[in-house]
Amino acid sequence: MIPFLDLKKINLRHEQAILNGVHKVLHSGWYILGNEVKKFENDFAEYCGTSYCVGVANGLDALELIIHAYDIGAGDEVIVPSNTYIASILSISSNGATPVLVEPDELTYNLDPSEIEKHITSNTKAILVVHLYGQSCDMNPIRKIAKQYDLKIIEDCAQAHGAIYNDQRVGNLGDAAAFSFYPGKNLGALGDGGAITTNDENLFNKLCALRNYGSHKKYENLFKGYNSRLDEIQAPILCEKLKWLDQDNERRRKIAYYYLENIVSSHITLPFVQHRPESHVWHLFVIRTKNRSHFMDYMTSNNIQTMIHYPVPPHKQEAYKEWKDLLFPISEKMHEEVVSLPISPVMQMEDVKTIVEVVNEYRTN
Repeated sequence: MIPFLDLKKINLRHEQAILNGVHKVLHSGWYILGNEVKKFENDFAEYCGTSYCVGVANGLDALELIIHAYDIGAGDEVIVPSNTYIASILSISSNGATPVLVEPDELTYNLDPSEIEKHITSNTKAILVVHLYGQSCDMNPIRKIAKQYDLKIIEDCAQAHGAIYNDQRVGNLGDAAAFSFYPGKNLGALGDGGAITTNDENLFNKLCALRNYGSHKKYENLFKGYNSRLDEIQAPILCEKLKWLDQDNERRRKIAYYYLENIVSSHITLPFVQHRPESHVWHLFVIRTKNRSHFMDYMTSNNIQTMIHYPVPPHKQEAYKEWKDLLFPISEKMHEEVVSLPISPVMQMEDVKTIVEVVNEYRTN
């Protein structure tokens, strides 16, 4: 079986460096918000091109903390794509604010700038952009709208570590950005982890307190905060893997472009690359096909593992049953058809070629 993602193989490339990092933390005697977290924060801020980085417990917390820090809450609205992973939406509703769902661009699957303005009201406080599957949103028109209406731009970069838009990395395209280091991400930890990047010093200082019970100084609490800190043991692992991120992303591009150039099945819709080829980091290679279950069964029978990202749109989830009567036809169609093919920096080209051959031989009956 060609696996969808071989995390063990990905991480064993760094085995000795990971063990050295864990050993260093163990022997330091400092296990919460120590020098290793500070080093990663500095390294990741430099990588993204931002002034500041705040390590937190996971990607959802990163989004929640940003929204909390901007005092966005009850009565406020945040524009968010209707086809995103539910975490983007949970971060808004958990702060008491209202998510306003907007349809994506059908080619890129990212937020459609032409759809944003018609959803802005006097209660709108921010636009939460999601750089889905590893490709940056079209930020120039979005920034123009945000400036016109005095809205914050919050980036969800959970799938786009290292992606570029007009010579700037994601994480440096809005007011603040959230990253996830879930193990399957392009930059993944060996457990949960997350970070926030920003160029706003006041926001940075507030976030540093919010992630630590609302405190800059022990037992003195300025805010009603959280317990959401990047783990000290995960930090050196992330530092090591960050050194290889661009190389790993380039490997993903090589695989993605082999797929794009060689999959010729009329039953498959291939991804669309909006920006320069080197800007996309291909966290996922998502195709579309009409009879998804039939296609996935066919791939499994040929010893190829595929996955769905994501089978159920947020407005059809039981958690948001108040939206069950809303219609988002583009999102709904996408969620019925999307299938992710294997892609990772440790895939062998012979497996990639096998996948292409099998896909090209697919028949619907």
